[in-house]
Amino acid sequence: MAKSRVPRKRRWAARIKTESTFPPPGTFTKPAAEVARIMARKRVSPGGIGSAIRMVQMFINRGGRNLSPSRKKELEKAKRILQRRLHAEPHAVS
Repeated sequence: MAKSRVPRKRRWAARIKTESTFPPPGTFTKPAAEVARIMARKRVSPGGIGSAIRMVQMFINRGGRNLSPSRKKELEKAKRILQRRLHAEPHAVS
């Protein structure tokens, strides 16, 4: 008896398209420190560093299996740089 294969919902990240902000072309091919510096700019991430972290994570998700292990490691490193920067900022008290 053969098992019927149920199609899995995958590659949701590939369908996401936004017109809000775009990092400059080639940003995600650069070293981690430069990716973090570019993504932290107000022009690229007007929502702040948290927004930059989410954009890097989205790029990692969209890359999926096609993202090389070395590139994924470099982008994870950029994400950690941004996270440290986010936690180092003094938070405004309302």
